[in-house]
Amino acid sequence: MTCYLDWSGKVTGAGAEWHGDGLGVTGAESGMWVRGVDYMPGWREAREAADQMNLALLGAEFEPSELRAVAATAEDGRGLVRLIGTPGAVIRLAGLLEESAEGINGGAL
Repeated sequence: MTCYLDWSGKVTGAGAEWHGDGLGVTGAESGMWVRGVDYMPGWREAREAADQMNLALLGAEFEPSELRAVAATAEDGRGLVRLIGTPGAVIRLAGLLEESAEGINGGAL
């Protein structure tokens, strides 16, 4: 899969739809949606945050196929960002975060 970052920082190209791979999103009959709740503002906010996280992950040399952030919403319409990844990539990210925290906090998490 090939992804490119355009001038606005968005992922484009043949892999532009990688953020939705394998999510198994279902329709209203699943009980996932609540009538009368406006999900769009929360999802838009989550999408912006997920895009920012995905840019950071790409900068840290994670492949979208191994680790990515995906926009979602809670039942009440609040935005959520889900981190989806392989166990190895998540462990690698945890190590990077621990190293960063140690550098900032002098070793305390």
